[in-house]
Amino acid sequence: MRRSRKTKIVATLGPASNTQEQIKALFLAGVDVFRINMSHTPHDKLTELVNAVRNVETDVGRPIAILVDLQGPKLRLGKLTGGERRLETGSEILLIRGETTDEANALPVPHAEIFNALSEGANVLIDDGKVRLRADEVSKDRVRATVLQGGTVKNHKGMNLPDTLLPIPALTAKDRADLDYALSLSIDWIALSFVQRAIDVAELRKEVAGRAGVLAKIEKPAALHALAEIIEMSDAVMVARGDLGVELPLEQVPGWQKQIVRAARKAGKPVVVATQMLESMITTAIPTRAEVSDVATAVFEGADAVMLSAETAAGQFPVEAVQVMDRTAQSVENDPNYRSIIEAQRVPPEATMPDAILSAVHDVTNTIRAAAIVCWTKSGSTGLRGARERPAVPILALTPNKAQARRLTLAWGLHCVETEDAHDLDDVAVRACQIALDQEFAKRGDRIVVTAGLPLGTPGATNLLRVAIVNPK
Repeated sequence: MRRSRKTKIVATLGPASNTQEQIKALFLAGVDVFRINMSHTPHDKLTELVNAVRNVETDVGRPIAILVDLQGPKLRLGKLTGGERRLETGSEILLIRGETTDEANALPVPHAEIFNALSEGANVLIDDGKVRLRADEVSKDRVRATVLQGGTVKNHKGMNLPDTLLPIPALTAKDRADLDYALSLSIDWIALSFVQRAIDVAELRKEVAGRAGVLAKIEKPAALHALAEIIEMSDAVMVARGDLGVELPLEQVPGWQKQIVRAARKAGKPVVVATQMLESMITTAIPTRAEVSDVATAVFEGADAVMLSAETAAGQFPVEAVQVMDRTAQSVENDPNYRSIIEAQRVPPEATMPDAILSAVHDVTNTIRAAAIVCWTKSGSTGLRGARERPAVPILALTPNKAQARRLTLAWGLHCVETEDAHDLDDVAVRACQIALDQEFAKRGDRIVVTAGLPLGTPGATNLLRVAIVNPK
């Protein structure tokens, strides 16, 4: 079974998609990676969902990736007297350290780190930015603030501090418990929320210890200032436009999306564009034209994957949402402008043997009009380098490692096949031709371009380029 597009689709599981039958329907509609949000998933449910995905994987005979998304630190108001309070624009309000407060004209904030890090003039956003405050005077247990945008605030509503680098750990106690449990199951990616610095990702990498890929969610302004370092430390990144759109002026988000996608592509790391892509399909069977254009823009940019959140987790039309995303990606990739846009964004290869080889693979493939590229990849690095080139033809990633076959499913254009490692140089070409034929990526007489590393089985040692002809037996 093969997809008719190179851009991958990530779908979030939830009440609308938590049975094995629903998961299979979503896969057949086009899902490549299933996301499980630990903000809403207890451990027993996580086990159930992972088992359901693996059963579908066995049924369809294709590797499927599972992305576990850690909740991350959540900043929230405490409990308000009466449950809610109306704040008028231009008025003053106090933020009092604690779970509750009896003081009039005050909001309780149970996070000491906010009072320690907040500076005068900094913005404080409440309830996804619906209410906006400016800190005027700050002390260790209270802040006097001006209400810049009024509204009603309620118990435990979320808080965002876009101008403040918070001294909080990347992993909460809940995250650590969820991480340990998730890693005991056959999951493939761990997503870290609210990344601020590269050291946040490094902390997670240490805990994961190679048992899964590490994906950093870019949703804080502080992360934008450390973007290069965060990408270098991560295995993949996500443009998490939800909180990013709260903490940044909305008009800046599209520009940053392009910058993040291009930076990740340059580094050869998979990049996912997420949040509100087909939001109206939570309740309607047909998306808006603007939403389809939004998905198309991410595909034109060369994002590795586009993601559905509530659309598949809790929406009324989860399968239809995936089908719309699938058709949109196919349409864009067949657009006459697509290839020229993708080629214009290619970056020169790094001065390493593997990068030079994969750049040459791209050029040779175009010159001889090969039907496909076949990458023998044990660690996954050869497959990712091939994906970075964004070739016009499909890429088969052959690996003896089931975990790598699943993990690489997130990357642009990779059709992953689990197979035993090549035995010798002849086997490198012969089996590549046979698998390309069996998987219907090439016909007899077609040429394919094969790349691998010598000595065979050596991770990251890509140094071989070979043109092979798929001959009839």
